[in-house]
Amino acid sequence: MTAALEALAEPNRRRILDLLRERERPVGEIVTALHVSQPAVSKHLRVLRNAGLVDMRPAAQQRVYRVRQEGIREIDEWLAPYRAMWADHLDALERVVGEQS
Repeated sequence: MTAALEALAEPNRRRILDLLRERERPVGEIVTALHVSQPAVSKHLRVLRNAGLVDMRPAAQQRVYRVRQEGIREIDEWLAPYRAMWADHLDALERVVGEQS
C-alpha cells in the first residue's frame, strides 16, 4: 500500500494511469501522449509496476501496459472509511441546511 501511494505522489505517474484507464497502451504511445522522454516514462512505468498498479505484456517488439485492477482496489479499500466519513459529514450538513430553510 505504501509503495502505491508513493508511486501516485508523482504527477506523471498519475497521468500514465489516466491514459491506461482508457485502454492498454505501448510505451511509445505513452511517451507521445506525455511529451516526456522514453527513459523517463520507462522509469515511471517501472515504479508503477513495482507498486502493483500496472501490468506489462510483451507484444512483438513492444511492451504494452495496462492498469492492474487489484492494485487500484487496495487503494480504494483503504480510502473507503474516509469516503464514508465525508458522506456522513455531507449528510449532516444537508440536514442542517434543510432545517434552516
